[in-house]
Amino acid sequence: MTTYVPPLARGDRSLVGNWFWQVDKPILVAILALILTGVALSFASSPAAAMRDDSISGDFYYAWRMIAFATLGLGILISTSMLSPRHVRRVCALTFLFCIGVMCLLPFIGNEAKGATRWLAIGPFGFQPSEFVKPALIVLAAWMFAEGQKGEGVPGMSIAFGLYAVTAGLLIIQPDIGQTVLITTTFMAVFFMAGVPLRWMAALMAMAAAGFVAIYLTVGHVRDRIAMFIGGGEASDNFQLERAHEAISAGGLVGRGVGEGVMKRHVPDLHTDFIYSVAAEEFGLVFSIILISVFGLVAIRGLRRARELADPFEQTAAGGLFILLGLQAAINIAVNLGLAPTKGMTLPFISYGGSSMLGMCLTMGLALALTRKRPGAYEPGSTPKGILG
Repeated sequence: MTTYVPPLARGDRSLVGNWFWQVDKPILVAILALILTGVALSFASSPAAAMRDDSISGDFYYAWRMIAFATLGLGILISTSMLSPRHVRRVCALTFLFCIGVMCLLPFIGNEAKGATRWLAIGPFGFQPSEFVKPALIVLAAWMFAEGQKGEGVPGMSIAFGLYAVTAGLLIIQPDIGQTVLITTTFMAVFFMAGVPLRWMAALMAMAAAGFVAIYLTVGHVRDRIAMFIGGGEASDNFQLERAHEAISAGGLVGRGVGEGVMKRHVPDLHTDFIYSVAAEEFGLVFSIILISVFGLVAIRGLRRARELADPFEQTAAGGLFILLGLQAAINIAVNLGLAPTKGMTLPFISYGGSSMLGMCLTMGLALALTRKRPGAYEPGSTPKGILG
């Protein structure tokens, strides 16, 4: 006689039941909160953004699209988080090959916007492959580092560097220097976590520094943005950053109120790169600190979970994915606050954009899959704890 087990009960051994009891719920809840926040802020920013585009019909055009992206992204997040580590590697290998193929074609069939060719038009949507290649590269690099350290003749380090070089080269061609900086920094973190000799780390840092100097000398808009950041640019070049600062300052401690923002009407790209300034104006400093804290919770708790994993690949890959999220959020917020040169980088889960939302849902879905409490996943006697202990 078969005993009935209610869905999601402790004894439920179905795919969904196992996932429910194995997935890190605080991280999952925090991600869901970020997605809901992004949808809410899209309603606050959509009318002002729609005013700038004569081809847009309806004040909430961007908001409704954001809901569609969030719904699809949620499906990707949940389904990806159910994968086993082996399937995580397979998904990332296929994703990497597909996205690299598309990036090779972008100079010929891509859409140019603001001097860069980063998107492929698919009907009414724009596909940005770099948003998906980032998590795939991190997972594959961690896999190759782990395989190389087994001493079985696999040239893991060489393959990982080759994958990075191809990705960085294609990003520079677009050009997308912000994403290049992001994947380079995250790749270096994965490189360090993999336990490779420090001399290799020093060599990688030297090559990265030389590359950034070369980019500064050869890419005009990068040089202009850095000059603007240190105070050497024209006053007019600082327009969007100054408007963002005014919006943040106008918010005060608790903000002007929902939908009551004024300065957001003057902030270019307010619904994408500068959505943080919209949140700060309408909800104030308190909300801004809470938002930063949620990103910190996901990144720090995720790193603690990754540190306690038993498998070197899972440990390094999960750690790299959480670093990718935390670093991208930190860069976007730093740009909004004037602490870093403008880079055109979205705030994960918050900024408008289909590729950004879906790519980050894929990133965190992979991270949740790797950090699930599967049998043997964690070191004996190691019980993952929350960020507060």
